[in-house]
Amino acid sequence: MQVASSFAAAAIPLLGPILTLRWGLAPEDIGYVSAVVSVGICWFLACGGPMLDHYGPIRTLQLGLVLVAAGLALLAQPLGALGLVGALLVGLGLAPNTPAGSQVLMRASPPEHRTLIFSIKQAGVPLGGAIAGIVVAPLVLAFGFTGAVVALVAIVIACALLAQLFQRRLDAEKGPRNPGWPRLFLSPSSLTRAARVLNSHPALPMLTAMGVAFSITQSCITAFTATYMVTERGQSLAQAGLYMSMLLAASTVARIFFGWLADRLGNGLTLLSVLALGAGGAVLLLVWSAPASPWLIYGCMVLVGATSMGWNGVHMAELARASPVALIGEVTSGASLFGFIGSICGPLMFAVVAGRTGSFTWPFVLVAGQLIAFGVFALCRRPDRTPPA
Repeated sequence: MQVASSFAAAAIPLLGPILTLRWGLAPEDIGYVSAVVSVGICWFLACGGPMLDHYGPIRTLQLGLVLVAAGLALLAQPLGALGLVGALLVGLGLAPNTPAGSQVLMRASPPEHRTLIFSIKQAGVPLGGAIAGIVVAPLVLAFGFTGAVVALVAIVIACALLAQLFQRRLDAEKGPRNPGWPRLFLSPSSLTRAARVLNSHPALPMLTAMGVAFSITQSCITAFTATYMVTERGQSLAQAGLYMSMLLAASTVARIFFGWLADRLGNGLTLLSVLALGAGGAVLLLVWSAPASPWLIYGCMVLVGATSMGWNGVHMAELARASPVALIGEVTSGASLFGFIGSICGPLMFAVVAGRTGSFTWPFVLVAGQLIAFGVFALCRRPDRTPPA
């Protein structure tokens, strides 16, 4: 289900030139679609906890995929206003993957392999994006725009239906039924609860802060690295694309490897701290070695991808481990909400600093510096990891 939703999300920017043409907008206006998707994600992460408790994680994931399918169908309409409604539905449908997935995996995975399993699940994010990059364009060429959208919707709905095979068993431990969840979903007070639940264990604020720092770094790396290599280092667009493919491939493998390593070490927070130091150092190395040989740059890309994007599964497992059992979904939602805000604000601040300095170098240095600072702080101050009863 993670792969299917990530696949659908990655298909939207790939279809962007066609969508904006149908709406009579400029190509860069696809950014408004991405912004509305982000609003939908943040909305669910802040207010969707009661819905998750009411329906259970698998049913919530199924409903999320239905919303993604409906959103894709609306995006394909020739009216821009309907497209924005569709983008909101896609965001609302994508968001349950983190809290619902954490509930399922925390209950169903054996403790000795839990972080590895969380990391395999998180590896579905870049995997879904990679599949979209390979499949979407051929679908459009073979079946046309409408046929490609129908195929995307069919894939998402098929995945939601297949999940029914596991729904009854995995939703057996869902939270108390709450018929009033729609009212809470629209209530401003739900926004403050996301912050309150993160104080339910001493480790959670630190883990949340680490997630924000990593999210800032990851979003800036994915948003600006290719442009940096082309505009400031004289690389061709094709070469920059190869560099980014190496970076994403390394992150996919690293998520699984670091999940396995965290299970062997038995302390995911320490591993996250070391990864923060390594990621900051790798970004600095990339900036300083960019004028060097292509092979050295490839090596830097692998290091940056592995360290700055390989943290997600370990982070989710540690959040779930430190959470009270009844609050796993709400804790991971709240932490993800703050992380997602970081992933929005990070590139904005990066762009401001780059505009003021006239270069990408200082923004990359600042991004690396904040992550190294969090890594050092976390290593010096490691709270007890035992979750409350």
